Amino acid sequence: MSGSVVRPTGKTGRLLAANAWLVYLFFYAPIVVLVIYSFSDSRNVGVWGGFTLDWYEDFGNSRQAKGALTNSLKVAVASTVVAVVLGTMSALAIERYRFRGRAFFDALLYLPVIVPDVTMAVMLLLFFAEAASLFGFSKGFATITLSHIAFSISFVSIVVRARISGMSEQLEEAAMDLYATRRQAFRYVTLPAIMPGITGGALLAFTLSLDDVVITEFVTGPGWTTLPVFVFGLIRKGVTPLINAISVIMLIASMGLVALSLLAERARGDRGSEA
Repeated sequence: MSGSVVRPTGKTGRLLAANAWLVYLFFYAPIVVLVIYSFSDSRNVGVWGGFTLDWYEDFGNSRQAKGALTNSLKVAVASTVVAVVLGTMSALAIERYRFRGRAFFDALLYLPVIVPDVTMAVMLLLFFAEAASLFGFSKGFATITLSHIAFSISFVSIVVRARISGMSEQLEEAAMDLYATRRQAFRYVTLPAIMPGITGGALLAFTLSLDDVVITEFVTGPGWTTLPVFVFGLIRKGVTPLINAISVIMLIASMGLVALSLLAERARGDRGSEA
């Protein structure tokens, strides 16, 4: 029957279930180990020395750690906002319009996804070095944010394009047949339809910005150490459970963003069903 779900039974079903559990174990076992050892009282990152919250207290009492976290959040918020706007506009332009150079622009949009991080970091470093010699600015918040925008736009555009490609153009045409302007059709029809893609792209851009080390290390300036770069500096001095604690905090923040996105999507769906 078309659309029916075939459930494997017998030995095949057990093998598939075992494979699924192995995949979940591969994904989540390292996270569980990380969380457990973030509460270890031993300075050896892989040795359990009893339960303690000292590493989280050390993070809370460290001005450098809190400053790095604040810098990461500032850069992530600023770069995500700009990347979402530009990425959504580029996705709409490519999917909804035909113009000269469209194929070339489409290919350029994928370059940040394909180019290795080190190569892109060197390119941005040279670009900002030349710009600094011409205009006399120093590296810091602006250079880090522009760099994160540069690689986040592509990811946002890819996610939004996937959403737009699954949306029928007849919805917009129907809205304009009912005397809606193009702007009204976009606001009341297109934007709500592609909002899940925009939200997903924003979360992806925000996460990529928070996690970036290589590019940020090349374009950062004095006083603008982000949290991943701060953690990388701690690793050079010696791995301690403080790194585990910081990683758990970042993990909780990422999970919180996903939960907020799911709640917002559910609330939007409930309003749509009531309407």
